[in-house]
Amino acid sequence: MNYLKLLILLLSSFIASMIQSSWGDVDVQSIKLPTQNGQWVVADLFKPYSATSADPAPAIIVIPGFQRSKETLSNISIELSRRGIVVIAIDPYAQGGSSSSMSRRAATKEGYGMFAIVDYIYDTSVLNYIDKDRIGATGHSAGGLAAIRGAQYFGDQAIKTSTVSKLHSVFVSGMIRMGFKRRDIEKIRSNVGISYALYDEGAWQNELGHGDMSIAPEILRIINHQNKKIEPIDSVLIGEYYGHLSDRSLNIVYNEKLLHPFQPYSIDALTNQINFFLKTFEMDDTLPANDQVWFWKEFMTLIALISSFLLIIPVAQYLLKLPYFSTLVNPTPKEIPKPKGWGNYIFWSMIIFSSIMACISYIPLSELSKILFAEASGRNQTWFFPQRMNNAVMLWAIFNGLLGLLLFFGSYLLFDKTSKGLPSAWGLSITRGELFKTFYLGLIIFVFYFGLINLIYYLFHVDYRFIFIAVRTFRPETLLLLPIYLPLFFIFFFSNSIRVNSALRLEGFGEIKSVLFSSLATASGLMIILLIQYTTFFFTGTVFWKAGWLYVNLLFGIVPIMLVLPIFQRSFFNMTGRIYLGPITMSLIFITILLSNTVCYFPL
Repeated sequence: MNYLKLLILLLSSFIASMIQSSWGDVDVQSIKLPTQNGQWVVADLFKPYSATSADPAPAIIVIPGFQRSKETLSNISIELSRRGIVVIAIDPYAQGGSSSSMSRRAATKEGYGMFAIVDYIYDTSVLNYIDKDRIGATGHSAGGLAAIRGAQYFGDQAIKTSTVSKLHSVFVSGMIRMGFKRRDIEKIRSNVGISYALYDEGAWQNELGHGDMSIAPEILRIINHQNKKIEPIDSVLIGEYYGHLSDRSLNIVYNEKLLHPFQPYSIDALTNQINFFLKTFEMDDTLPANDQVWFWKEFMTLIALISSFLLIIPVAQYLLKLPYFSTLVNPTPKEIPKPKGWGNYIFWSMIIFSSIMACISYIPLSELSKILFAEASGRNQTWFFPQRMNNAVMLWAIFNGLLGLLLFFGSYLLFDKTSKGLPSAWGLSITRGELFKTFYLGLIIFVFYFGLINLIYYLFHVDYRFIFIAVRTFRPETLLLLPIYLPLFFIFFFSNSIRVNSALRLEGFGEIKSVLFSSLATASGLMIILLIQYTTFFFTGTVFWKAGWLYVNLLFGIVPIMLVLPIFQRSFFNMTGRIYLGPITMSLIFITILLSNTVCYFPL
């Protein structure tokens, strides 16, 4: 059965790889380009075999947004390359495998590295399979800002040198609040497509405070600027072209009924984006835009993600059978007696209280992280907690981890101390030698898990992911962050293990019911935040937390971790009869996942 899980992981990764390469019609490989100031950009190159020096193809640079790596937009990379377009999907500066930037405004000033890529394509003779007259860029959110800034940057160059812009066409997704001032758009000399989610959570920042693009001043400015030969318009027809290809003044605006984080994963939104580039590059003899296969790759990497997690427990079980680690196996303690009377009221009061505190503490602690970790929050290079978004999550984890420990031990000392048998059921007893072995075992499982993902990536050039939930390879420097972040995050993981295995493992509850309840209790506070945010947005059109809306969006990737964490905590507890292996192993794995999927301002 365990070999079957490994086989499924390998097979799903292989199929995902074949879909990514259009079943061998596209060569997909990693590249690394040096850029200014000792910086570098890591990218995936999607080169259709149909693109040759005799028949050069257009090229498009794909730019993910804030907190995203090149793989998160592999869907558009796949679909464009299937249609004969060369794609270079980059890791933005300070994200994925790319270096940090010397600029604090890397998206605006350097296009997250895209400016350097365009210059390289345009100036080198090496990429002779690319038509230098048809270079485009596309991105979502902050990546969309980079795309429109690229149109302005290269348009300004073209104006000063009386030449055409190096960027033929750009497509901007999920961003209009920056880059659409009059002084900026006057520099544009490229065709521009725009896609903005009607229900974008950040729309309150737009000039009219909503996501309706038909009357948005930002949109009207760019269309009226691009088409000076016609009378100025005061409203836009969504999905209609304005301007002309002949002078690169073509514009189109889309306004899909979507939320901001889900916009890049909509078939309709991708269809609009593909159609824009097919029209601007005048590519008629190719696949229709709605013929898409990218979601099958997402499905395959989802299977790989699930399979990788399912392998963790059997690997631990195998290692625990070895003579060295077998001494860690102890009988599973008896379940905790179900609370009665006042004890029942206290039990449920603590559950509710901890959920409320997990909810109300997140945004204030996120704001506090900007003060405590000013360098990272200011996008400056630093070794002092250099991950801007994870710093907020870490403060939340410390606070709620300590609160959980206080509630657990405090309630015992105040209310349950007469129950002499309870401490024996907690699984806290352990010798120094056993604790060392437990750390060693957790480290081996961690190395196995990430060793396997690196092998998968080497063989198939895919990782484990679904939408924006991902396990990916990481830069070696990420390991230097583990001693910085892990001890503080471990407080939460340890506290959660005590809660799951020593407070919520009740007599007569049943194992499955107990674990499911533990999962909901662990994630409930963060789920309430999402509920409040989007219920408010549904009824009012404006999100509840405005300044912290990016921190709320971060929870889409964290809540699933909170939901599955208790499953592993309980499984390791049942294997060892102690509460330690779960938090040690899963903190190593989950914190590395967090560290490798967020913006990080490593010093150059």
